Amino acid sequence: MGCTLRQSCFAARRLLIGLRINAPPEQCCVTVLEDKMCTTGINMAKDQGACDSLFTNTCETKTTKMCCDCCLLGKAAQENGIPCDHNLSVGYQCSLVSRACCVDGCQMISAMVKYKLLLLVTDLTLKCRDEFLTCLCCFLGKCAHRCVGNDTCSCFKGYKLKPDGKSCEDINECLLGASNCRGGERCINTEGSFRCQREVSCGTGYELTDNNNCKDIDECETGIHNCGPEFECQNTQGSFRCLPKVKCGAGFIQDALGNCIDINECVSQTGPCHRGQVCINTVGSYTCQRNSVNCGRGYHLNEEGTRCIDIDECKGPEQVCAGHGCINLLGSYRCECEPGYNFNSISRVCEDVNECRHYPGRLCAHKCENTLGSYKCSCTTGFKLAVDGRNCDDLNECESKPCSQECANVYGSYQCYCRRGYQLSDIDGMTCEDIDECALPTGGHICSYRCHNTPGSFHCSCPTSGYTLAVNGRSCQDIDECLTGRHTCTENQSCFNVQGGFRCLSFECPSNYRRVGETTARLERSDTIRCMKSCQPTDIACVLDTTHSISHTFISLPTFREFTRPEEIVFLRTTVPAYGTYHLGSYDVKFDILEGNVENAFDIIKRIENGLYVGVVRQVKPLIGPVTTILKLSMRNLNTQGDSGQNIINVHVFVSEFWF
Repeated sequence: MGCTLRQSCFAARRLLIGLRINAPPEQCCVTVLEDKMCTTGINMAKDQGACDSLFTNTCETKTTKMCCDCCLLGKAAQENGIPCDHNLSVGYQCSLVSRACCVDGCQMISAMVKYKLLLLVTDLTLKCRDEFLTCLCCFLGKCAHRCVGNDTCSCFKGYKLKPDGKSCEDINECLLGASNCRGGERCINTEGSFRCQREVSCGTGYELTDNNNCKDIDECETGIHNCGPEFECQNTQGSFRCLPKVKCGAGFIQDALGNCIDINECVSQTGPCHRGQVCINTVGSYTCQRNSVNCGRGYHLNEEGTRCIDIDECKGPEQVCAGHGCINLLGSYRCECEPGYNFNSISRVCEDVNECRHYPGRLCAHKCENTLGSYKCSCTTGFKLAVDGRNCDDLNECESKPCSQECANVYGSYQCYCRRGYQLSDIDGMTCEDIDECALPTGGHICSYRCHNTPGSFHCSCPTSGYTLAVNGRSCQDIDECLTGRHTCTENQSCFNVQGGFRCLSFECPSNYRRVGETTARLERSDTIRCMKSCQPTDIACVLDTTHSISHTFISLPTFREFTRPEEIVFLRTTVPAYGTYHLGSYDVKFDILEGNVENAFDIIKRIENGLYVGVVRQVKPLIGPVTTILKLSMRNLNTQGDSGQNIINVHVFVSEFWF
């Protein structure tokens, strides 16, 4: 942690006041500037660990480099365990900086400032007056690194001046190719410099030095070898050797564990004995004895022991050819091998010939299996061996009926399939399982009402009353009880068919109204029962009543399964022409729902068709049946004088419980 410029200036100011010294202002400034330069050198030593970038010999860099070098000296003393107050013959100012970096504090820097000011008292002459303005420029903070005169700035090595002419930024030597890294090294940029790092490790037995070179590790010196107490370590390049401490004498050789093993000189040496002598090995040496008659392999001494004669191996007790023919030869024998065997001249036995390996793909159509003296062909799954014992014919697996329903033979295999209404099992691929059509994602739309699964199929059913199954076997058709005569209406009632049933209706016109038309036994959807007003001449209340007629009409609706938009159900047609604007005397019609609008599921709108006003009753919300309601509608005729009368229309709405 270095001292700031403000701390140094405050320290200088307090010291001058304390000593009652009247020093010139520029002399004080130069002293503080030198303190700042020294602090810059100390910080560079701490941050970069080197002072190489301070190579120019100017007023600024001279002090900075001196403090940087002295700080490195203090850091080295701290790292090597040397006391920070150790006396060094480097001068008082350098000693202060060295001790400051060793203890890493600001106290020594303040002492250095006091020392400089004491020198100021004794010598007030400015030796660097020509460079004062440059130093003052740096003191005022105009340049980030150093000033070079004429109010211009420059940067330390490894930096470049920014466009503002004051600040400095790091130069990426790796990006610009300005590094001196060697082949196999990777350039890594650092603040104000760069470093080279090997891309490949040095390998076992080597370590990377500070200059990025590979150095052999002396395992013997570092004590990381594994030589036992009976061995001594000898370092080699990249490794080490364990040499036994005990040396073996003549006639012995030392093994890896340090043991002394006897050397068989009779084998390891060429002719250790003279001709006519035989070599006999002993522990640590050997002896030579006079040679006796020794017959080679395949021969033995005759009964007199004077010469060697051939051994007939084919007549011996041992079966040398083991079931094969044997032919005796001088000093040897040869086996006449059976077909499928070859004679091995080294081991002198008949060995089986692996025909499958010697003739791959040429003996068997599918698979070849070696046997002693021969081979055997076999086929893969789905095939059987042909009569010739080599080729393979397709096997008709369907003959064994592996499938639960239908089977189709294919080359090398077979395929099971199912009849309509069944599907193949995912477990064994052979069993047919019933398809539950009612449980399929589309099962809800297969039947209008209910779906019943059966093995391999399904059937639909309808509600027990009011419906019958259609010819397609899926849809439910309404039974018109009024048409078939299956209703229970009396003679005074009219039968109206609704979806899934019927209604017996009877209507009486109110007083002062008379019915238009006759009562019918069966009502259609388009039928209308109308009561017209019929007043006595003296009945003033009847005459003043604005209701001209009361009508009844009928409609049967399903419970809509998907209600996405309004449904138009009743049309009230008028004879009132839509001529133009109201204020010109034209007539108008107003439609209203007076009663029976269950859950506000209906509304009525007015539109113009063929130049006439039409009232349209719409279902705007879904209704879940069964629901019965009577929509009481009002159709009022308007003119410029107001109401000219109204007609009441009662719409009998029957909502079925089903959607069909």
